[in-house]
Amino acid sequence: MTDAARSEVRAPNIIEMIEISKAFGAVQALKNVSFHLAPGEILGLVGDNSAGKSTLMKILTGAYHRDSGSVLVDDQPTNFRTPHESRQLGIEMIYQDFALCGNMDVAQNIFLGRWPRKGPFVDRVAMYREASGVLERLKVNVNSVYQKVESLSGGRQQSVAIARAISFNPKVVILDEPTANLSHTATDTLLKTMLELKAQGVAQVIISHRLVDIFAVGDRVMVLKRGENVGDRYVKATNEDEILELMIAGTAETALAAEMAAAR
Repeated sequence: MTDAARSEVRAPNIIEMIEISKAFGAVQALKNVSFHLAPGEILGLVGDNSAGKSTLMKILTGAYHRDSGSVLVDDQPTNFRTPHESRQLGIEMIYQDFALCGNMDVAQNIFLGRWPRKGPFVDRVAMYREASGVLERLKVNVNSVYQKVESLSGGRQQSVAIARAISFNPKVVILDEPTANLSHTATDTLLKTMLELKAQGVAQVIISHRLVDIFAVGDRVMVLKRGENVGDRYVKATNEDEILELMIAGTAETALAAEMAAAR
């Protein structure tokens, strides 16, 4: 192992999930899955449909509750029961549908449900000023914070969804298939936004079938298969062919063997 790789292995973790299991009736969605994430790291979470990717992240955010295992944030044990609880510790998840209100403008969506107040009234001046500040931080352009979201392209709607997440000052942002419905140009813009967040120390998880996007900005790739971790690789030490092979033929046993070999 190189010195750089050893340095990455020793990096402190902001998130640690240990032997997470989750079943839905007779279906075992996750089986003893462990997961970690360092500050400012971009991790690609990959696998076929029903591999357990979204389930694992929904457990991290509190949308689902684990059957067994432990979740630590900044080395402190947690037991999230709702996304509101995970948000209080700096974890945000952006779903594939963005969950935006199309008939409202950009600023209203960024601060939806928590608009700045001035006495009993919404402080519209502060809201639009702060919304502009969040977008400036992300270095994205949505033309105007007064524009209705339904009039924006898919890429710009994605930017608004990310801006809303960032307005909570998160430590971790999880993006579920963020480039699935975006044009090539919008995808490039999103990847630049992810790198900007990385530069600001925000850790990110990108759930995606598009390995090319993960290899463009990611630090590490974790592969799930039928609810098990079958491989974890640093991007600079692997390639798309190896990741595809893990998705097809990887097992929990081969993942453990690779981990032990890397630790030597």
